[in-house]
Amino acid sequence: MNYKSIIYLAIAFTTTIGFAQTNPIKVVEDFKPSSVNQQGKLYPQVNSEGRVRASISAPQANKVQLDLGGVKYDMVKDEKGVWTGESLPQDQGFHYYQLNIDGASVPDPGTVYFYGAGRLGSAIEIPATDQDFFAMKDVPHGLVSENIYFSKLTNSFRRCFVYTPANYNEDTKTRYPVLYLQHGSFEDETGWAVQGKANLILDNLIASKKATPMIVVMDNGYAYKPQNNADLDKKVRPESVFEEVVINEIIPMIDTKFRTIANRENRAIAGLSMGANQTMRIMMNHLETFSHYGGFSGTSNYPSTDAIDVNTFLDGKFKNGEALNKKITLFWLGLGTKEPSPFPGSVGAFRTMLEQQKIKYKYYESPGTAHEWLTWRRCLNQFVSHLFK
Repeated sequence: MNYKSIIYLAIAFTTTIGFAQTNPIKVVEDFKPSSVNQQGKLYPQVNSEGRVRASISAPQANKVQLDLGGVKYDMVKDEKGVWTGESLPQDQGFHYYQLNIDGASVPDPGTVYFYGAGRLGSAIEIPATDQDFFAMKDVPHGLVSENIYFSKLTNSFRRCFVYTPANYNEDTKTRYPVLYLQHGSFEDETGWAVQGKANLILDNLIASKKATPMIVVMDNGYAYKPQNNADLDKKVRPESVFEEVVINEIIPMIDTKFRTIANRENRAIAGLSMGANQTMRIMMNHLETFSHYGGFSGTSNYPSTDAIDVNTFLDGKFKNGEALNKKITLFWLGLGTKEPSPFPGSVGAFRTMLEQQKIKYKYYESPGTAHEWLTWRRCLNQFVSHLFK
């Protein structure tokens, strides 16, 4: 390389650096407060690109970050001690996040708090192009009631939330089919009614006559056999009795307390992620109780992506495809197109097994969504439209 070439290269490099410094990435300044902010709070905000802007007053802090989607974004402090910063564009949908202040992760005081990731914390709603199906509309609305009961199997008080369709209390003669709907890992019985907007999805579908009016029961998937002091001292992992709680306590209670059509033909069970695993096992162990199944982002072979041995999987419950087709009215699976590994592989292996056994099922993919609530809202919307037809 000659002298002139070096000079030209140096000039070009300097010009490029100067251009980058004077022309940073332009952020579209049309930020609006998030739809899940606490009343009167201006932050966090979302813009048309899907960027999230957070702001918090922390004059004594040395470093504050916005922790969203597995990435920590540095925030900048102004002369008043207010830290502000924004993320890169996020996918449409509902996302948990937190703020990191001098190494401590805390909820953003600007948002409503949701139980997810094993804690009460903040979340952001990136507006979806198809959000109309779970929007609040001027249609007849059902009721979500809190039902507290004592579980002898867990020796504890538990609760479930029950959706009853519009006019349930006015029309006291009509009886309804029931969907038992479960949350995922590190979430609880509030998930579907709050993050999932299940009641609004049902209200809109029923009002448009795209779904059969039904009761929906949302319970807590964490149910354990009581432990003695020795087990507690040894930190022995508790034994799950959720299946027994569903079959022996929840269903009898719901059939007694609500106007249900108490037979298998009018009873469905579904869940997301961990809940998909749980409900599939419950369904296959109790085909005398359920006739409809929905699995959102999960199956009972999770996390394995290996080929399924139909002779041993769930004690051979899927061996006789012809018999299952006569018993199961609807077997439904859903998955986001951006789901992380191993979900696509494990669901794919399960579908292969169903097809090899000639078991009828319906499959849906949520475009552009990962392992999160927009995927599961869309799954519920599609699944419910096929139930009890």
